[in-house]
Amino acid sequence: MLDRTDIPALMQDMGARATKAARVLALAPSEQKTAALLAMAEAVTRATPAIVEANRADLARAEDAGMAASFRDRLRLDAGRIKAIAGSLREIAALPDPVGSLASEWTRPNGLVIRRVRTPIGTIGVIYESRPNVTADAGALCLKAGNAVILRGGSDSAASSAAIHRALQAGLEEAGLPADAIQLVPTTDRAAVGEMLKGLDGAIDVIVPRGGRSLVERVQTEARVPVFAHLEGLCHLYVDRAADLDMARGIAVNAKMRRTGICGAAETLLVDEAVAETHLVPILDALREAGCEVRGTEAVRRLDPKALPATDEDFRTEYLDAIISVALVDGVDGAIAHIARYSSHHTEAIVTEDAAAVERFFRSVDSAILLHNASTQFADGGEFGFGGEIGIATGKMHARGPVGVEQLTTFNYRVSGAGQLRP
Repeated sequence: MLDRTDIPALMQDMGARATKAARVLALAPSEQKTAALLAMAEAVTRATPAIVEANRADLARAEDAGMAASFRDRLRLDAGRIKAIAGSLREIAALPDPVGSLASEWTRPNGLVIRRVRTPIGTIGVIYESRPNVTADAGALCLKAGNAVILRGGSDSAASSAAIHRALQAGLEEAGLPADAIQLVPTTDRAAVGEMLKGLDGAIDVIVPRGGRSLVERVQTEARVPVFAHLEGLCHLYVDRAADLDMARGIAVNAKMRRTGICGAAETLLVDEAVAETHLVPILDALREAGCEVRGTEAVRRLDPKALPATDEDFRTEYLDAIISVALVDGVDGAIAHIARYSSHHTEAIVTEDAAAVERFFRSVDSAILLHNASTQFADGGEFGFGGEIGIATGKMHARGPVGVEQLTTFNYRVSGAGQLRP
């Protein structure tokens, strides 16, 4: 048995086993992967008491460590959230299998038929913090796309993630697939992350970090393999001069307060100067009534003295808490300029009835997800119909926005001829 204190040897062994499992998954029929996912859902449901007990231990450690309430909310699992995890597994099972699907096809003048076909990437390394549900989401999405996965959860959610992982492996084995298709790093030693970032001698094909800025910055700095990542969700909501006030008020409260600790929560509210007299205070009052602290620029505070002062740093901060920064801007162009200066390129929304303003906003703002007359909290793979997500990618290569099943595949070209020779 491997010595778990020998981190390089432990991780090399996991990489070798993942590579072997990935070869099996690449050839696994859709029906077998679907059966495994459904068996996982049943196993998670059966394990609810054990998962809750493990999560209770994680929560106790988090509270003893003085972690913020928003952090503990991301960590918390109860029967309802576990039921949602099982439901997500069933949704992923019902998705079309992308492996082998035809992305495009064309015929050349010489008669060659060229097809671009989706194929698995291979082995995915997922490094994440605090959210134990990522264990199930990442494992299931990688499996559906025909990939093996090595999961490394945070120390704060170690017990919860391990309990979920046991259920996932039970489902794999029930369906006759290798348990090594979904592996969980069994140590919280940070050296394991370093080994993953080296690529495990070619075993890991891509890394997906999901967590705070320090984690993602480390991954992007040290990784020797491609990375799908976002640094943070610094999301903006812009209320245009042509916005319906009731709609804007409802969207602002939902975008900020539905769940403050998720990456799609709005962190900055921008209001067109042209409607500041009519729209600003009602929206800010609604936010405060919902329990939100409001920090505004001098122009905002002149209209709403109850707002606390906002600094430049506030507009660069992903609060993940019941706090919002507020500024007035000169129309849609002012909003675009503010977003270009401060955005993390994750998600931005505009509230307006002016189609021209929407078009300008959508064409000019360079973020992965843009919304019109809808809450930023829809920035979620499940809400996009992906059945879940492994994260929100804000880069521009390969995957952008919610990383779901399709984004976890690559492709090859399959060329068919009838004896053609190149002159």
